[in-house]
Amino acid sequence: MAVRQVLKYPNELLKQESVEVTEINNEIKEIINDLKDTMLDAGHSTGIAAPQIGKLVRIITIDASLNKKCKENHGFMVMINPEIIEHSGTTTSREGCMSVPDYTGNVTRAERIVINYYDENMQQNVLETSGFEAILIQHETDHLNGMLFIDRVISKRTDLFKRKKY
Repeated sequence: MAVRQVLKYPNELLKQESVEVTEINNEIKEIINDLKDTMLDAGHSTGIAAPQIGKLVRIITIDASLNKKCKENHGFMVMINPEIIEHSGTTTSREGCMSVPDYTGNVTRAERIVINYYDENMQQNVLETSGFEAILIQHETDHLNGMLFIDRVISKRTDLFKRKKY
């Protein structure tokens, strides 16, 4: 268990697709613990994906409750091999990322999602969520597919903003 360095854009690992996890072994347990430790150590993060710490496996950790404005959420979750199986509505919001620390941007995503995933015991789960938590899950699952929020910014000319402070 350790706080890991978060890779920054344009690191090439951030643009690669991650592989599925087929079993929980010591390496996977270590990655999960490192993701949690790194996310919490940042002090401002609500989610992180394994590629952000240099591990190209399909694991994310999220905790939408760390966003004071997010009243309805499922707390801390580990999602292994997450797959969005249903989505509806659209919403546009400002996103930031530890891997792109100098910028934020307006991104349009689904308002409501249903996601299939495995927990840290490889038990299958299906979760329906909306609002900030749905946006957070979509942001983190994008990392598993080699995408960053800057790839989804509506207009790089008018919707990408230099961050004033981090």
